[in-house]
Amino acid sequence: MSWRNDGITLALTGASGMQYGLRLLQCLLNAGHPVALLISDPARVVIGMETELTLPGRNREAERYLCHHFGAPDDRLSIFGSSEWTASVASGSGAPRRMVICPCTTGTLGSIAAGTSDNLIERAADVILKERGQLILVPRETPFSTLHLENMLRLSRCGAVILPPSPGFYHRPQSVEELVDFVVARILDHLGVEHAMLPRWGAKPA
Repeated sequence: MSWRNDGITLALTGASGMQYGLRLLQCLLNAGHPVALLISDPARVVIGMETELTLPGRNREAERYLCHHFGAPDDRLSIFGSSEWTASVASGSGAPRRMVICPCTTGTLGSIAAGTSDNLIERAADVILKERGQLILVPRETPFSTLHLENMLRLSRCGAVILPPSPGFYHRPQSVEELVDFVVARILDHLGVEHAMLPRWGAKPA
């Protein structure tokens, strides 16, 4: 399995909506994709607030914990610290060609738009943009200010996909999990990862 060809970078930042990012992580691992996971310190706090997970502080222990939780092989997940500048995702010669930030704070979005690269998440996103890779941002904020929208427009013009977590209701969801899966399915579609999480629009019932 080729890291650069099959691997995907996933970043979790401190916005609400951690269920989206964790469900996406589960789907990517179970689909066989190596994942480089970047977790900000605020994201760890939000994970504790919004989920039942107790994420270990040490990255290697957290890798084993999440792989066991999602039923994935231990070698499929690599977690990097925010200042781990030797990580493969910090260099265009080693980073995967696809990256998702889910959920994405508007602060992270603004920093990427400004090209500051003050931490590994921002640097990894900067690498994806400069290498003309695929960057998907899932901003979880409402309402958006003019500044937020201008930053999104700037990043969209640079090739990033802005994908707010706005679930549809035409499939008549019956649970929060189905609403989460709607958004995650759209992310997987853009990544080119096969799934059967919800019926396609216009598809005939089986």
